[in-house]
Amino acid sequence: MCAIVGVVSDKPNVCLTLYNAMTVLQHRGQDAAGIATFDNDGKFNMHKGNGLVRDVFKEEEMIHLSGSQGLGHTRYPTAGSYNFEEAQPFYVNSPYGLVLVHNGNLVNTNELREKLFQEDLRHINTSSDSEVLLNIFAHALHKQQKIELTKDDIFRAVDEVHKRVEGAYSVIIMISGYGMVAFRDPNGIRPLIFGSKDNSKYMFSSESVALDCLGYKIEKDLDPGETIFIDENRNVYKNKYMNDNIHTPCIFEYVYLARPDSTIDKINVYNSRLKMGKLLANKIMKVLTPKQLEEIDVVIPIPDTSRTSALPLSIELDKKLREGFVKNRYIGRTFIMPGQKVRKKSVKQKLNAIIKEFNNRNVLLIDDSIVRGNTSKQIVQMARDAGAKKVYFASASPPIRFPNVYGIDMPFVKELIAYNRTVDQICELIGADKLIYQDLDDLIKSVENNIINKFDTSCFNGEYITPGVTEEYLKKLHSTR
Repeated sequence: MCAIVGVVSDKPNVCLTLYNAMTVLQHRGQDAAGIATFDNDGKFNMHKGNGLVRDVFKEEEMIHLSGSQGLGHTRYPTAGSYNFEEAQPFYVNSPYGLVLVHNGNLVNTNELREKLFQEDLRHINTSSDSEVLLNIFAHALHKQQKIELTKDDIFRAVDEVHKRVEGAYSVIIMISGYGMVAFRDPNGIRPLIFGSKDNSKYMFSSESVALDCLGYKIEKDLDPGETIFIDENRNVYKNKYMNDNIHTPCIFEYVYLARPDSTIDKINVYNSRLKMGKLLANKIMKVLTPKQLEEIDVVIPIPDTSRTSALPLSIELDKKLREGFVKNRYIGRTFIMPGQKVRKKSVKQKLNAIIKEFNNRNVLLIDDSIVRGNTSKQIVQMARDAGAKKVYFASASPPIRFPNVYGIDMPFVKELIAYNRTVDQICELIGADKLIYQDLDDLIKSVENNIINKFDTSCFNGEYITPGVTEEYLKKLHSTR
């Protein structure tokens, strides 16, 4: 997951823009936050730490983050550890001085790490794949043996990154004395969007909502393999990596990760979730008997992500839509919390049932997805404790049976409740009276447009779109996480 932001401005207080953009994107990562700026004295200023944006950055830290260009990052750990050292941005001083922020996950990190040490003679300080990626780029610049870089030198370095690196990566890098470069992997798995303001300010962001909220005009989503370079005079240059890869963005962005008011790759997240709800209603009408459909009293979304899907679903089923759970907005998203014990503890702190909406009723609960199943089990029990007679449960996405290796914390198949189980077995485990999943074909129909009709759906069908995802890799990934 993670959120990345890059801003180039004509004003020296770019840190304020970065801070505001990061708070808008806080939903993408709550473990750590960091900002790096480049000032008029040719110096990088950086501050990062564990916690939310508002907690990491106080007035004292912001004062020292002067500069007219900068990067921001909110961290959601997938590869690596939860240590402070893993927080981004990452910095290397050779060549030229480079600072990087990265969203995604590399699948050939171990191989790259060995070659960096043995062949490229570069040292890696952390277990983060982001630091590996930064050093791959740094080495690509270094071996060109240029005292002065041109835009073509930078584009060639990015092309080498694409040749060596496998996996998902949206990246923004500041190059001391040269400007800012942003690029997206050749499959376009993780999102990255570019915008402008007043013809003098530019922003890169993981989601369009950051541009919208800060008054930036959306210029474009970066294409798969595309690089955009903004030099010190704020001239904008673009380059496209030539390859035969198909654009396959992560479909889970639309299911859960992104804010509903974002548009990713010209696909509106809110509209996609509306379609998910409508098609899920059709599936429910096929799975449930007429008697079961008739006895449902209310449809209740599990806040917040599933609210959008629950609305058209209730209309299609001709059932009342009610808010049955009150969310504590000061508790983070349980799906992206580190550690299963923390997740289990936080569910009860996060949601509380409105007894009136459950008491002596048959309820249909709607959620965006079921990952480990512990949250779903607790929510079903909360509904019963509040007086529900029957609890039906529907998921707007298909069963998650495989780990996601491209930047979402689904580390090991045995932790996934749907792994090697039937729908009826999952239903029994979470304690529901009936469980209905969205079909994968319907999920894709909900998201596709006339440009993109193929997505990374590996967590549903196990079909990984990049090389290097083997059984051995998946076992190693479990141990590193």
